[in-house]
Amino acid sequence: MTMANPFEGKEIWFGVGSQDLYGEEALRQVAAQSVEIVDALNATGAIPVKLVLKPTLKSSDAVKNFMVDASADPSCIGVITWMHTFSPAKMWIRGLEALKKPLLQLNTQHHFEIPWETIDMDFMNLNQAAHGDREYGYIVTRLGVPRKIVVGHYTDPEVAQKIGTWARACAGWDASNTMKVMRWGDNMRNVAVTEGDKTEAERVFGASINTWAVNELVDYVNRVKDDQVKALIEDYKTKYDIAPELLDARYDALFTAAKEEAGMVNMMNDNGTTAGVDNFEDLGTLGQLPGVGPQRFPSEYGWGFSAEGDWKTAVLVRIGAVMGYGLEGGASLMEDYSYNFAPGAEMILGSHMLEVSPSVGTIAKPKLEIHPLGIGGKDDPVRLVFTVAPKHDAVVVSMSDVRERFRLLMNVVDVVEPAGSLKQLPCARALWEPRPSLKESAECWLRAGGSHHTCMTTSVGREAWEDFARIAGVELATIDENTTPREFERELEINEMYHRLNNRH
Repeated sequence: MTMANPFEGKEIWFGVGSQDLYGEEALRQVAAQSVEIVDALNATGAIPVKLVLKPTLKSSDAVKNFMVDASADPSCIGVITWMHTFSPAKMWIRGLEALKKPLLQLNTQHHFEIPWETIDMDFMNLNQAAHGDREYGYIVTRLGVPRKIVVGHYTDPEVAQKIGTWARACAGWDASNTMKVMRWGDNMRNVAVTEGDKTEAERVFGASINTWAVNELVDYVNRVKDDQVKALIEDYKTKYDIAPELLDARYDALFTAAKEEAGMVNMMNDNGTTAGVDNFEDLGTLGQLPGVGPQRFPSEYGWGFSAEGDWKTAVLVRIGAVMGYGLEGGASLMEDYSYNFAPGAEMILGSHMLEVSPSVGTIAKPKLEIHPLGIGGKDDPVRLVFTVAPKHDAVVVSMSDVRERFRLLMNVVDVVEPAGSLKQLPCARALWEPRPSLKESAECWLRAGGSHHTCMTTSVGREAWEDFARIAGVELATIDENTTPREFERELEINEMYHRLNNRH
């Protein structure tokens, strides 16, 4: 089992702005130099999606057709625009108004430095991106079209890196808009933060969130063939250290766990879903609360998963898995559990009873174990037990429904090794130092109404999530090393005013 490449068959269209004023010779040079730039960016390997150069845009009709075609083509997940020469901005209005895909404004130029001894007006007319991009930038801002801006010479590695991060956010947005979330049962009873407006979520994020009866899952599990179960167990043997009793006296429990994974996978594949969520209060006649299967969803299938009916976090995990495809690390459900207040070692212990995924990286080979579980009323579940590997600049992201909108909340964290063995803790876990400090981070998180469930990503960091939030047009409140509670509270108040004004219908 491997995650399908979310970038395969996808493109980012590259549109170069100019006009007919400068003559055919200048336009031929514009076209030739644009090819050089796009080929060089594609060759860096930093951009996971192919950039596709389109014919030079010289008129309002050409711009509109370009934007309409990009918006309608399912293979196109984003548009980059660059003004090689001066390109009168009024000719971009109709096209920008029609654009439905993410936009990046690239502020670059063909030459690296000014040719001090030979520069003349012909050179100036051809190479005036500083001029053209400001004209274009004005109209994009006036129209209120959200975009990422990348400034620098196209040979600068940071330029390709930033375009690549944005391309990953575009892929996350594409995945969000084609996502179907399978809910087995409803939300955990009496819990507030896992609730949310599923209809509004489909309007905002494009994700379709629906419920299937647990009895349907039970039917799928019952129909699983033994060969599929045994193949999964062989995969477990390859990837994990399996507790000896699971291969002997408790083999029936291992077989049940693998059979549940197979049933869930078969049902999700048959329905074209890429994220799932269950609830230990609604398990029907399942033998166990699913453990190892959901833990493997992000790492083996690239799917999102969350617990207790929390579909919002399942959506985030799927987006995080797509954005981080091909990078070291991954995405997983995480939950804040306990603080360490020891001076100089303030940190948060994150975990969940069964569902944390090894995709985020582990210190050692995960162990497949069986332990009692005091909730759910089912047989002892089989689960992966591991400690998440240290990671600088990881993030935890939550999604909360704050009545009239969704709020994304992100904390930049450093995952660290635990000070002790945690040998008595029978579940997967992570230890992290939140920025700017435990006390300030927790105060800000509580102030923002962030969920106790989060998506942890150790593959992509804050920039990818910032790009995604900008594309989606949703609020993202960030807690980092520069955050103070007083300024953060003020930022939330400003965000509240902005989004209420911006989202009036």
